[in-house]
Amino acid sequence: MVSQKVVIKNPTGFHLRPAGILCKEAMQFKSLITFTFRDNIAKSVLSVLGACVKCGDEIEFTCEGEDEQEALRTLVTAVENGLGE
Repeated sequence: MVSQKVVIKNPTGFHLRPAGILCKEAMQFKSLITFTFRDNIAKSVLSVLGACVKCGDEIEFTCEGEDEQEALRTLVTAVENGLGE
């Protein structure tokens, strides 16, 4: 199991488009991927949206499985690059 915290850079935080991009990235991996924000654990687009993540908030990804390192690296990079915004 690997995990890493990352700060959200999107000016509008997580709304439907970046949440969808994040979940699309996560779905390409076999590992179990969870997203934690203020004690809320999310595994779906609706859960990510429901967390109300804003610009500057810190989230943590946890990946567990055969491709956990690659999954974590991909998700962190996607967030750092602004999730398409």
